[in-house]
Amino acid sequence: MVTKLPAVIEFAPVVLFGWHVAFPTSGLAVLIGTLLVAVLFATVRRMTRDMREKSRRVLILGSGPLAATLIEEIESAGSPRYCVAGTVDLLMPDSDSPERARWLGPSDRLREIVEQVHPAIIVVAVADRREGLPLQSLLEARVRGILVEDALEFSERLMGKMAIEALRPSMLILGKGFRNHGWADLTARAVSIFGAAVGLVLCAPLLVAIGLAVKLDSRGPMFFIQQRAGRNGKPFGLRKFRTMRPCSEPTSEWVSDNVGRITRVGHYLRRFRLDELPQLVNVLQGEMNLVGPRPHPVTNQVVFMERIAYYGLRSTVRPGVTGWAQIRYGYANNLEEETEKMRYDLYYIKNRSLWLDLRIMVETVGTILFGTGATEVRRRRAPLRPQVTWTTSRTRAESAYMPWLPGSTPTPARPSAGPQ
Repeated sequence: MVTKLPAVIEFAPVVLFGWHVAFPTSGLAVLIGTLLVAVLFATVRRMTRDMREKSRRVLILGSGPLAATLIEEIESAGSPRYCVAGTVDLLMPDSDSPERARWLGPSDRLREIVEQVHPAIIVVAVADRREGLPLQSLLEARVRGILVEDALEFSERLMGKMAIEALRPSMLILGKGFRNHGWADLTARAVSIFGAAVGLVLCAPLLVAIGLAVKLDSRGPMFFIQQRAGRNGKPFGLRKFRTMRPCSEPTSEWVSDNVGRITRVGHYLRRFRLDELPQLVNVLQGEMNLVGPRPHPVTNQVVFMERIAYYGLRSTVRPGVTGWAQIRYGYANNLEEETEKMRYDLYYIKNRSLWLDLRIMVETVGTILFGTGATEVRRRRAPLRPQVTWTTSRTRAESAYMPWLPGSTPTPARPSAGPQ
């Protein structure tokens, strides 16, 4: 259609006629060549823009908390990576529901809807698949080049974390990833040893200066050494520069409960994560890697095993000086936030690679340089609605009890302390 052509094509005859009238014998060939180049450029630009817009469109098949979480994440992130083309569900949402505006039609009209919106991805977020899926329409879309993806896999890729409440053991057993032995483990170990050795040499003057500042700022030892749970649950003494005043009585280890004990020097050390530098020695001793899940105090190991599903998987890799959960979320101050960090840790354990480790280290360097996200829980933006619960066929207690994981019991327990 003429209305869909680039404007330069529509006005080209007018420009040529006007030029010929004004200058009947000069530069017509040059003008024609220039217009042809402009037409080609405008056409390629429009085609590229259309392809880019089409590659962003996501069609959500299904409704409920799972679909709502995905839609909210896509729209609140403000990223050009994806856009919601609409939703398809068996039942029409209520007229006063915000989902009504996105609803494009029932599931049995999926073929027609795909023809209308031309999505790049169809995300299957149907809560109860026993009601039936439009399998024929999904198959036709798949063979035409449209990606059909399960909602859990899409959310993992989109948000960089795993929905542990909706996971089943079979998903972890049969799914790809979890390359925590062999070459992947040897490579991570070699990079960690090299990085720790270089880091200690380069940071030696800084370590001496920080140690003196800690001793001059307040009474107490220079280092804070705490028993943490390492690989396979083996305890080790984690080293940190002391950032809090010593306390004679046992206290909670949640950061929010100890803000008043943080020293002046400790405030800056925690902000720029410089208190973690002594853990490079733990790396050389084989107790930690540069990148991995942050080790928790051994006093909380049993508690978290009982209350957080799949928590035992954290101990299948060496803990790290920094980690995916640290740069994406920050410090945790209660059990709910520890569970949220576990989602990021599980994502890292499943997708562990040298490139992901390098990305984490680069972002950690950014945190050290700019001092962001170290002393408070980090969230990309405030939620637009109350946190929804992922749909699952198991109860919360059942999801927390994993009989095939060591230390997991069906008896709930209350955590008494969390990591510094």
